[in-house]
Amino acid sequence: MKISFFQKLSIWILFLSILLILTPAETFSKPSKPSKPKSSLSAHPLKKKPITQEKESPGQQGALQFNARSALLMDALTGEILFEQNPNEKIPPASFVKILTLYLVFDAIKGGQLKMDELVTVSEKAWRTQGSKMFIEVGARVKVEDLIKGVAVASGNDACIALAEHLAGSEEVFVSKMNEKARLIGMKDSYFHNSHGLPAEGQVTTARDMAILAKRYMEDHPEALTFHSTTEFEYNGIRQGNRNTLLQKNIGVDGLKTGHIEESGYHLLATARRDGQRMIAVIMGCERVSQRAQEAQKLLEYGFKNFSTLVAIKKDQPFGPIKVKRGKIKQLILLPQEEGRVTVMKGKENSVAIVPELPSYVVAPVQKGQILGKALIQKDGREVKRINLLASSDIEKSLLSSWPVLGAIGGGAILILVVGFWWFRRTRRKV
Repeated sequence: MKISFFQKLSIWILFLSILLILTPAETFSKPSKPSKPKSSLSAHPLKKKPITQEKESPGQQGALQFNARSALLMDALTGEILFEQNPNEKIPPASFVKILTLYLVFDAIKGGQLKMDELVTVSEKAWRTQGSKMFIEVGARVKVEDLIKGVAVASGNDACIALAEHLAGSEEVFVSKMNEKARLIGMKDSYFHNSHGLPAEGQVTTARDMAILAKRYMEDHPEALTFHSTTEFEYNGIRQGNRNTLLQKNIGVDGLKTGHIEESGYHLLATARRDGQRMIAVIMGCERVSQRAQEAQKLLEYGFKNFSTLVAIKKDQPFGPIKVKRGKIKQLILLPQEEGRVTVMKGKENSVAIVPELPSYVVAPVQKGQILGKALIQKDGREVKRINLLASSDIEKSLLSSWPVLGAIGGGAILILVVGFWWFRRTRRKV
């Protein structure tokens, strides 16, 4: 049977229509050079600029030395180490342990497992504990809030055990949770055997680990500083002062903890806030009690005088817009997942640069909060931090968003007209 011209044309139009429907829109676009995508997102591979990631060396430390076995200064808002002296030396933590104990207590309050006005029954083990005390009586029922003050201000070993037993059933179970928390937040060189810090074989920490703990503790529970900055506490007719004497010097110090046992010497973990900056100073192993406050203050002053903390990327800072394909909306703004802070030497604020890594386009659908790009923070050309960039809104897929689909619909309409015309002519010839 001979195939007519109109039949051939109909077959070709049908073939092209099917091809247009099945062919992805990206085939007919002009994206940038392809590279392997790093996620399953519906985003075009990112256009990248080669950057070397390096950790910035601490500031010009010069001949700065401290009368302590170990010392470390950290910018609490960026986590950058600004000074270190034997930061990884393992030393018995003494009452530094109590920061981790209170961390778990505040976790429980935040999670709803514990309330400030909840009453805790004091066991004989808690009552008999030696060292610094809150002076709680066996069998007494004490509010959680008072026990927290007893730990943070009076450094009460008895209050630590009372809280540990109330939360976990026994101090041993509580200590296992302490070690689990320490590993979770990155304290690689620390191990704990009790909740209060009295001497125990194998119980050690480092200045670096304590700075990590202090940073995470204050980030997760800023309300805890209200307790740590309290200068005195009275319970059962006994008034006790906070051993952190820097609290009384009006230099911005609002925490965090002292510590001392014979094996380790005198410790002080101090934190201070000034003009939008927060520093963490860790001093461990001083020979005399007066030295720890002097050395911690010297370390804090060094930090505030020599470093600036910059907000390089604001939380609501827009990036883009970027093109959206097959969506009901044609453009999309990306927003940072978090604020991007960076520490620089004073006078070098202009050395900070932002390098966005944005996709050439994204393909709908897009979910609000979806990671679609990154912003690199550089200092002197070196990458110091990466911030994820998120979709600022949901974008639904549009059925009529790409020209191949429109072409297919148009082709289908033409096909119907051609077939109809061919059928009409064929019918007339038969007549």
